[in-house]
Amino acid sequence: MVNVPREDFYVTASRMVPYKQMQLIVEAFTKMPEKKLVVIGDGPKFRYAKSIATPNIQIMGFQPNPVLLDHLQRCKAFIFASEEDFGIAPLEAQACGTPVIAYGRGGAQETVVDGVTGLHFHEQTTDAIIDAVHRFEAAEDRFDRQTIRDHAERFSTQSFRAAFSRYVAERWEEHERGLTSHEAGR
Repeated sequence: MVNVPREDFYVTASRMVPYKQMQLIVEAFTKMPEKKLVVIGDGPKFRYAKSIATPNIQIMGFQPNPVLLDHLQRCKAFIFASEEDFGIAPLEAQACGTPVIAYGRGGAQETVVDGVTGLHFHEQTTDAIIDAVHRFEAAEDRFDRQTIRDHAERFSTQSFRAAFSRYVAERWEEHERGLTSHEAGR
């Protein structure tokens, strides 16, 4: 996965509903005709995105997971403009070793390490996205695919289970120590 050759395009993928801000990403790339964008997703904003797309933007609609994975592995970066409590899409991209250009609010503050696994932008505007893409391209060589993938692994099911088991074991030990201390005080 991590050693798939990168190609000269960006990807965004999401349900096309207003709060996901997919239209902002499309609008931003209409102002950057030299940069290619692939849009994967469907929903109420699909027609609008299709209507404003310029020749450098490919609107694919809904795609099965293997097609999404293929694009995530080959793209320069994944672009994410939504404010989510968590947001799994940026982690899916990072699991492919792909840097993420993300709106730096909500879950993306934790899942995308600014300057290490991607870049944050701080306003949900086309200008902020354009600026972030230019900043990314100026620093593109410093993003290490294996480092990005390793970061995503912190959020894997296995990592969650191990951390949860440690937490439960530590709380149980504290509980038992508390009972022992209480009994000793009798």
